[in-house]
Amino acid sequence: GRIIFDGEDITKSRTDEIARKGIFMSFQLPEEIPGVSVTNFLKYAKNKITGQPVKIFQFKDELKKYMEELNMNSKNMERSLNVGFSGGEKKKNEILQMLVLNPKLAILDETDSGLDVDAIKTVSKGIEMFKNENNAVLIITHNTKILHSLKVDYVHVLVNGKIVKTGGQELASEIEENGYAQYK
Repeated sequence: GRIIFDGEDITKSRTDEIARKGIFMSFQLPEEIPGVSVTNFLKYAKNKITGQPVKIFQFKDELKKYMEELNMNSKNMERSLNVGFSGGEKKKNEILQMLVLNPKLAILDETDSGLDVDAIKTVSKGIEMFKNENNAVLIITHNTKILHSLKVDYVHVLVNGKIVKTGGQELASEIEENGYAQYK
C-alpha cells in the first residue's frame, strides 16, 4: 500500500523525514537507549524536527511542567532513556515525548499495553492534553479500557488490514461486551 500524509506520498520516506513532516509514533515496547538522557533525547529530537535551537532553561521548565502533569518523577529527566524504567514509566515517557514534540499526527501503538488502572488514566490525561483541532491521535489497541478515559471521534475495527466496522464510543462498548470474534 501507500501512505499519503498532507497530500504527499511518504511511503518510502526515512523515519527522520516522516518525523519532520509531523508524525509521531509510540511503540508497544519502547526502546531503551543507554547513555542518552531523556532531556538530551528530547532536546535533540525537538531541534531536528523544528530546525530551531532549543533554549535549555525554557525547555527544562516545559519538561518539568509536563512531567508533573503526567505524575512522573522529574529526576527521570536525567536518566538514560527508558533504561530501568517500569512499563508504566516507559509509556508515560512516550506521552511526554508526544507533548514536547507536538506532532500533527500521533500514532500510539498499544500505548495501554501492560498498564495498571492509574497509569491508563495518566496516559489518557496526556492524550487529552495533546488533542486539539490542529492534530490527530490514532490509538491502536486490543483493549478498550483506555477508550473509557478518552473522548473518541471514531472507533474502527480492522481485520486482515481492512476496516470492517466503524462507529463511535458505542462501538467500543459493544466490543467490550461481545468481543472481536463477531468481526472475523
